Amino acid sequence: MSQRGFGQMYRQLSSKLLDLVVTPHVLGEVPAELTTTADSEQTPQKVVCYVLQNYSRSNALVVDGETRRLKLPPALDSLNIAAHKEKASILFLQHHNENNLLNPPLHAFPPRLLRLIEVLEKHPETDIELIPVTVLWGRSPDKEDSLLKLLFTDTWATPGTVKQLVNIGLHGRQSYLEFHQGQSLRQLVDYAKTTHPNLSPATYIANTLNDFLDNEREVVLGPDLSDRRNVMHSLIKSHDVQDAIRRESIRSKISMIESERRAIGYLNEIVSDYSHSAVRFADMALTRLWTQLYDGVEVHNFSTVRELAKDYEIIYTPCHRSHIDYLLLSYVIYKRGMMVPYIAAGDNLNMPFVGQLLRGGGAFFIRRTFRGNGLYTTVFKEYLYSILSRNTPLEYFIEGGRSRTGRLLPPKTGMLAMTVHGHLRGRAKPIVFVPTYVGYERLMEGSTYVGEMNGKPKESESIIGILKTLRKIERIFGKVHVNFGEPVFLDDMLKQHNAEQIKIESNDAPVPEAVSAAVNSSANAILENINRAVVINPVSLLSLILLATPKHTLDEEICIKQLDTYRNLLTALPYDERTQVTPLLGKEIIAYGLKLKLIKRVQHVLGDIIAIEDNQAILLTYFRNNILHAFVLPSLVAALVEHNGKISKADLINVIRTLYPFLKAELFLKWKDGEIKAQVEEYVNALAQANLIFVDDADLIYSPTPNSEDHNQLKVLAVPVRQSLERYYMTLALITQRGSGNISIRQVEELSHLVGQRLSVLYEFNSPEFFDKALFQSFVKVLTEQGYIKTNEDNAIVFDAQFRNVAQYANLVLDDVTLQMLQHITSFTDDELKEALDALAAQQAKKRLKRKKK
Repeated sequence: MSQRGFGQMYRQLSSKLLDLVVTPHVLGEVPAELTTTADSEQTPQKVVCYVLQNYSRSNALVVDGETRRLKLPPALDSLNIAAHKEKASILFLQHHNENNLLNPPLHAFPPRLLRLIEVLEKHPETDIELIPVTVLWGRSPDKEDSLLKLLFTDTWATPGTVKQLVNIGLHGRQSYLEFHQGQSLRQLVDYAKTTHPNLSPATYIANTLNDFLDNEREVVLGPDLSDRRNVMHSLIKSHDVQDAIRRESIRSKISMIESERRAIGYLNEIVSDYSHSAVRFADMALTRLWTQLYDGVEVHNFSTVRELAKDYEIIYTPCHRSHIDYLLLSYVIYKRGMMVPYIAAGDNLNMPFVGQLLRGGGAFFIRRTFRGNGLYTTVFKEYLYSILSRNTPLEYFIEGGRSRTGRLLPPKTGMLAMTVHGHLRGRAKPIVFVPTYVGYERLMEGSTYVGEMNGKPKESESIIGILKTLRKIERIFGKVHVNFGEPVFLDDMLKQHNAEQIKIESNDAPVPEAVSAAVNSSANAILENINRAVVINPVSLLSLILLATPKHTLDEEICIKQLDTYRNLLTALPYDERTQVTPLLGKEIIAYGLKLKLIKRVQHVLGDIIAIEDNQAILLTYFRNNILHAFVLPSLVAALVEHNGKISKADLINVIRTLYPFLKAELFLKWKDGEIKAQVEEYVNALAQANLIFVDDADLIYSPTPNSEDHNQLKVLAVPVRQSLERYYMTLALITQRGSGNISIRQVEELSHLVGQRLSVLYEFNSPEFFDKALFQSFVKVLTEQGYIKTNEDNAIVFDAQFRNVAQYANLVLDDVTLQMLQHITSFTDDELKEALDALAAQQAKKRLKRKKK
């Protein structure tokens, strides 16, 4: 038998043996140039050659097997170009020397690459498409400096023969393969000659492809990671932490040893203990959990993240709706072939057993406040800086805590500021924030949220609470949607504020004002981009419509039409290009809501009625609020037209321009003030096309005939914005009633909160926003920014006639009964005001004392 025939038989036998134990998972998309070439024979002008980083027969066989399975040009078929022929269509950057089998040199030029470059020099009409390929056996990052290297998963070290055999045996079913975009060898040669004339083209090409594959490997494995003990040892010896230890010793009048012991205790409290075995265990456990819990996890726009990960330090900044968020996002990222991020978790989750599991999955723990503890602050900042220095992906919740109302919370910029601070201390990769929308159709914490939205104190996390939650696993929770939004690039934000050249020398260096401004702009951009990635699911649409009716009921046929109208509006004029809208039609949405037991059908001879299930109304406000921002402008248009019967387009736009800054701050809307006129006109046109309003040639906008089907649809659409306007008017009435110079901003915020709670009880408002103090704070802040109110030397609010004009806009939207009710409930005598404020102060003092005891 010829040597060539023996080689083919050996390859076929080896390939069949590998097929028995190896099932590689293909990551990403197959490059288009491969799929188009696969349908025809390789042309003499252009052929495909696969590029692997390290020499490995098993890797070559795996790539060959996958290329054949995917009907791509086979990797181990001969490569023919012009009159030249190679044994295989594959080359190794760190090649195998046939003359030195025992000790192959790793840094010499790949002989096949040299030969192919020579062929191109002789035949200018030809080209070769180089397809870089990543092959991984397992996905555990290397733990440098640890006492025992991980032997059985792919790391940054090149595996020897024995380790590779173990890899195949243990990780054959957990191997990963990714074909990257092709690169023209001729273009690489030409570029090398032009830009690096002193280097041989082979040197430039080998280095470029090596760097490229290193970056791709880091996307999946993450950077090299030290074990926890070594991380803590290096941090405690760092210059900034040692300085903080000396200051703590002096401040607290304790020995240096005792001060260092405190610092070590803080590190033990904070530092993650990433473990690949913990991640693999979580992968298997969560796969079963999601199957039990949800009908599916739908992921959108993840391709953006894969592209960014090559060149940027990724920081995931999702909204925070549930404790499930921690697990869900890491699971989605891991399943798509990228390293799970290190997650900043509140120290309330650092419970026995649970805390250790979370640490193994990449969680590190952070206190709610650093106030008054300089040593803890320095230790935490230094740890965060070490993570950034290693280009390890990060995740934290920009809102700080979980939203109890379904709206995005105002940003907590502490972690963001420390991230920017660390980046400016010593830049590694540029930073990109990835806003991520997470949408549920039912919440595991739903009953807890209902209690908290009704004014009950927040429940602390505990093992007992987790066990109670686990009892719900057999219930139906619908689907979960994860949508990755438009990235926010830190360097762009720094440039906007002329802070791109600022450097911070040490951990304790103050943050310049320009950097603080960039931090605030980044936080708002992240929240706006989370909302731009909203997923309009069936539950949120049903909630928006049924909660807008007086008794939370609708005739089934009318409900179907309203659902279809909203879907058509979103299709004709989507909130953003990343917004996802349920594909279900109105009738299917109702069937879906019945399946989840959130609504019920009341049968009637004149036509069935759709109603919200008993005790579900308050919870459904949560899902309505998830998507409220996508409807608030058309709702405001509808409210102004429906309440007034007719209104000129100019007046409509003027009113909306006045109210928009408040709505933008509350709902993190994406439009700038200068874009509102055009956006309102687009919504007017869309509503006119849906026959919900009518516009004449004089630009007068009319409401449909009262009690008609179109008019009733317009009334339902008008309701969602009214609750925001009711809250605004309530605060405006409080300020107006007390008069200029007679009440402070803090008193207004506290009173608004108290009055909102009373309003909810007296008038059965199913609106948790009236319990949300942050919304009242946001409104008063915008009043100040817009110049409607100021504070005098006594810190009291002063205002003029312009302020009263803003309050009068409520007459254009709210009916007389509502206005009278709000006016009544916000009227206080001096004695009543003093009594309310004293009671509030006593209540707050009691809470502070309770926290101090804890």
